[in-house]
Amino acid sequence: MRVAIYARVSTANNGQDPQVQLRELEEYCQRREWTITGEFVDIGVSGTREKRPELDQLMAEAHRRRFDVVAVWKFDRFARSVSHLLRALETFNALSIQFVSLSEQLDTNTPAGKMVFTVLGAVAELERTLIVERVKAGMRNAKAKGKKIGRPVVTVDAARIRRLRAAGWSWSKVTAELGLSKGTAQRAILSLPKRVNPQDPESQP
Repeated sequence: MRVAIYARVSTANNGQDPQVQLRELEEYCQRREWTITGEFVDIGVSGTREKRPELDQLMAEAHRRRFDVVAVWKFDRFARSVSHLLRALETFNALSIQFVSLSEQLDTNTPAGKMVFTVLGAVAELERTLIVERVKAGMRNAKAKGKKIGRPVVTVDAARIRRLRAAGWSWSKVTAELGLSKGTAQRAILSLPKRVNPQDPESQP
């Protein structure tokens, strides 16, 4: 089996050393007679950061099927949240890649590991449902208090847009003056009745 191991420390100071994680992972792989094909180590990177260079590279290599197993020392060294962990596990599962967490003794290729994966999925789904319900409850409460929900209505003075364009204003100047997007301003012009005189410059949007 080809294995990629991942380690992370949030700082190179304070006694944190990625070699502690790597050594245990390497020993584990040796006992399993797995071939280590890559070591990915993020140093001085917080676990809450969205982007981690080495983890991003590991995920890219996973999509190229460069290994069969991903091994980490501990969940919190790999994922910044349960939802992040679940997304990664779903990706590995789709690619037929095993995931092993040494400290939690999780191996997604075992029945116990598959059960944990299922439980994590259920927890994430519950979390999403609760968030939706909280948002809906907040909207109902706001409506009950008379607050308007949704985007504010934008009033567009199409006749003024036409006059400004007829005066030689560019679209960028018109939209900056009125606080509109170019698409909104152009649609407003198209909604106006066409001029009878085709030579009238104001008839041109």
